Amino acid sequence: MSRFLVITADVEFEKRVRHAASGLHGDVQSIIADYLPQGPDDVLRVLSGQLLEVLVLGPGLQADDAIRLASLFDLQYPEISVVLASTDAAEIALPAMRAGIRDLLEPSADAVAIRALLERASLAAAGRRRGLGAQVDAGPQGGRIIAVMSPKGGVGKTTISTNLAIGLGRTAPMKVVIADLDLQFGDVASGLLIDPERTIADAVTGAAVQDSMVLKSYLSAHPAGIYALCAPRNPSQIEQISAEQVGHLLEQLAKEFDYVIVDTAPGLGEHVLATLERASDVVWVCGMDIPSIRGLRNGLEILDEIGLVPEQRHVVLNFADKRSGLTLVDVEATIGCPVDVTLPRSRSLPYSTNRGIPVLQDGAKDVTLRGLRQLVERFKPGWEERPHKQLHRRAVVK
Repeated sequence: MSRFLVITADVEFEKRVRHAASGLHGDVQSIIADYLPQGPDDVLRVLSGQLLEVLVLGPGLQADDAIRLASLFDLQYPEISVVLASTDAAEIALPAMRAGIRDLLEPSADAVAIRALLERASLAAAGRRRGLGAQVDAGPQGGRIIAVMSPKGGVGKTTISTNLAIGLGRTAPMKVVIADLDLQFGDVASGLLIDPERTIADAVTGAAVQDSMVLKSYLSAHPAGIYALCAPRNPSQIEQISAEQVGHLLEQLAKEFDYVIVDTAPGLGEHVLATLERASDVVWVCGMDIPSIRGLRNGLEILDEIGLVPEQRHVVLNFADKRSGLTLVDVEATIGCPVDVTLPRSRSLPYSTNRGIPVLQDGAKDVTLRGLRQLVERFKPGWEERPHKQLHRRAVVK
């Protein structure tokens, strides 16, 4: 049975949470107060031994005290999801993430939004509890590592990576991170309008290598509820970052996040190969031009020979245009596999990248929206089990 506990000074908020949880398994208990107990054990005594899955810290509490208590829960009772209601989401997002807070909630949210959040938090708690109960050594456990790559540059990898991260961020708020592994010329920071204090160069050395809490502090928070680990400011720093360090970094991130989106460098360098060794999925991107298509075919052949093609593949044809002189059949025949998603040639898509506001964040109408949403859908829970879909749908070029 799911159990929910609300601590808040706002009686109306408590009523909305109680109404939102009606119909869910378990009951709701509440503490109406403008202060917090000293530690988790003081909170759990209120429940008289009942199972707690979700703790909601509501309006009227000091943010610093809420974050301190959440960090103690994260250390002592990681199977319990902590949710914080705050009007200062942008300012508090990074410290909340460091403290292990599962989700942020607007204090004015209606019952529908609160119910959806409680369901997500409850599922996360159940997943953590199963993970803690099954101590197996069957290899790295954690989130999906999605490598977005192409042997050729200039095909829109960064645009697709940032939109994919934004789209998945709506499904799993605060549980998505995008890592820019185009270590020399990465554009994720500009593509998301981020000015990072720390970069990958910092994350692969020092305390961050051993301590995930330190690593989390190096991430840049984005208003859309995702996080980014950006490429080094100085391209020469690539010489100081080894493939082994990249692999360890991705394993760390996968333990902390549901989705790790990796925007890779063009080609098949050592950092790309290290990413593919750990990736659960790969998004292959090619443009509708002969050099890009042939490059993808050659890259697939090489990786197949060395056994580095992840089982889950998703082929995206960017800049699709029937006036290019090529057809979809030509593309699929050349690369030797079906195209799953097409993104029509768009004037506004490059503009959105230059502005630093992905189209899935902006919400403006664009011919690529349908394709981008289809790509995001492929990574949502249960997609593989959907009876109405085909593993690789035939795309349409307009």
